[in-house]
Amino acid sequence: MQKYMWDDVLPCPGDQMADATQQMAKDTKYSAVNLLKDAGVDAGRWNRMPDDATIEKMVEAIEARNIRVILVDTAEEALRAVVDLLPGGAEVMYGSSTTLAEIGFDRVIRENRKGWRDYHAVITAENDTEKRHALRRKGVAADYFLSGVQAITESGEIVGCDKGGSRMGAWPHAAAHLVLVSGVNKTVPTIDDALRRCREYALPLEDQRSRRVYGTPSAIGKYVILAREFEDGRITLVLVREQLGY
Repeated sequence: MQKYMWDDVLPCPGDQMADATQQMAKDTKYSAVNLLKDAGVDAGRWNRMPDDATIEKMVEAIEARNIRVILVDTAEEALRAVVDLLPGGAEVMYGSSTTLAEIGFDRVIRENRKGWRDYHAVITAENDTEKRHALRRKGVAADYFLSGVQAITESGEIVGCDKGGSRMGAWPHAAAHLVLVSGVNKTVPTIDDALRRCREYALPLEDQRSRRVYGTPSAIGKYVILAREFEDGRITLVLVREQLGY
């Protein structure tokens, strides 16, 4: 298999395009900062940055659950890690994720310099509603499925939620490889806190995004808690020491 170096996919650090990429890795139109006012959430409680000791303890706890962790300092490094995890020509599917947009993955998948089979593009190109739903069901079983997360406990559980299950279906078993990306701002002490973060923080923000993008409200229809993975190498978490997503 051909080995793709970082320069093959994104510009070298220091040039104008790399600077633009770094800017893209911050706020987008639907980042939390642009939705907070209307969402009415408690960002002080649910969007805090943990200290280094807590992060190190959490990483150890996650890896003890047989989930690989790649800990990076910046969104740009997170994008590098994600690109390196996806082999050239692989089938790639991804769920809607503010975090992925903030690190710049939307541009990378659009340019697609590694020749990935972009399953998301296949789905969005299908105009027939029933066929599109069928493709979405197949998409959760992609070779590589990318997703953001809604909460991570200090004891290592990773929690996700969505309305219909088009992302959550990939998490427990369907996707051959699951690549999760999260800022450390999603750290909470316990699983109860994780579920509350989903309801009290992630949902109101996603509801605002959904109303602006689709004209419809959002809801939580599915929760998934990753408590232990039994297939070695199946799940990787790219964990970023920045505030990303919600």
